Amino acid sequence: MNVLDQARAVGDAVLYEGYLLYPYRASARKNRVRWQWGVLVPPSYASAEIGEHASARVECVLEPLERTILRVKLRFLGARTRPGTEWDEGVEHEVDFELPLSELPAEEPFRVHELAGVLTARVDPLDGPFGGARLRVEVHNTTSWPSDGVREHALRHALLAAHLVLSVDTGHFLSMLDPPEWAKPAVETCKQERLWPVLIGDTSRSTVVLASPIILYDDPAIAPESPGDLFDGTEIDEILTLRTMTLTDEEKREARATDPRAAAIVDRVDAMPPELLERLHGAVRSVRPVEPSVVVAGVRVAEGSRVRLRPNLRGTDAQDMFLVGKTATVRVVLSDVDGVTYLAVTLDEDPAADLQHEHGRYRYFSPDEIEPLEVAE
Repeated sequence: MNVLDQARAVGDAVLYEGYLLYPYRASARKNRVRWQWGVLVPPSYASAEIGEHASARVECVLEPLERTILRVKLRFLGARTRPGTEWDEGVEHEVDFELPLSELPAEEPFRVHELAGVLTARVDPLDGPFGGARLRVEVHNTTSWPSDGVREHALRHALLAAHLVLSVDTGHFLSMLDPPEWAKPAVETCKQERLWPVLIGDTSRSTVVLASPIILYDDPAIAPESPGDLFDGTEIDEILTLRTMTLTDEEKREARATDPRAAAIVDRVDAMPPELLERLHGAVRSVRPVEPSVVVAGVRVAEGSRVRLRPNLRGTDAQDMFLVGKTATVRVVLSDVDGVTYLAVTLDEDPAADLQHEHGRYRYFSPDEIEPLEVAE
């Protein structure tokens, strides 16, 4: 998958995040209050007091070359009432802009059916010997609509889940989360309003940035285990799939009648083979194996070491209080994305410890939460 395809895949998740929540029926209370982020309403309805806005802005730092061309893809949903129902379905829209940096600032109007807007862009060279520039892109909904004060009506004249894909043909964008030292002052002065820029395809520099209404880390990607969109929260695929399986035939009929995407979810779950469901059971990517051992209180602790648990009771898992003093066996020494070391263990008293190990199901503790009992062979 190239970086633009990756940006589109993540952008699709942004478009439909919360679009239609389980149980995927129009009658469900949670599906009667929708369109919560990336919403750019018409100016007549916009009000900071009620948290509704007609514009969004993103700023980022890039290192352009002499003839760099900026390409901007604006993506959003437009709401329309599905014929014969009271259900508002989303219709995807895209608007493309090609802007040579040498011709900025620029103001580009656009119209999609009854929706109107303006995209503006400017680039300012950074002070100092390192070069670089600050790019600002704004999107404004300029649709003329005599507001009646009803949000549901305003949403039919709004850009929903609006986001941008920015790309350059030469040069590159810098990470806003972990910029090089010389760029940090410029990054700190960048102002984001309802859009947040992250790199696609890398975590330090890239030719593509996704400006998302949902804050993400650099280089976000769709989990390869996910068989398709579920439109719900953080895509907790297994539990949502299992819950969908419990719908009655009548509930499934209502879900299929609500929206074509809901029908696709129900059909996909009904036809899901057991091996695909098993694949959804979990994958750990935030930690990775590191050195084969870690020294705790002067003792080398590695795979196979027996330890006594002394969990920090101010930690995040309140149930750790029941593990104080219990013995465990270290299965893996791991490190997270910040370089912090953890020990993956199974409880010695757990009759399913070997099965847990086989499936990679562990309890995780930091080195200061364990007491070495014996060294691994």
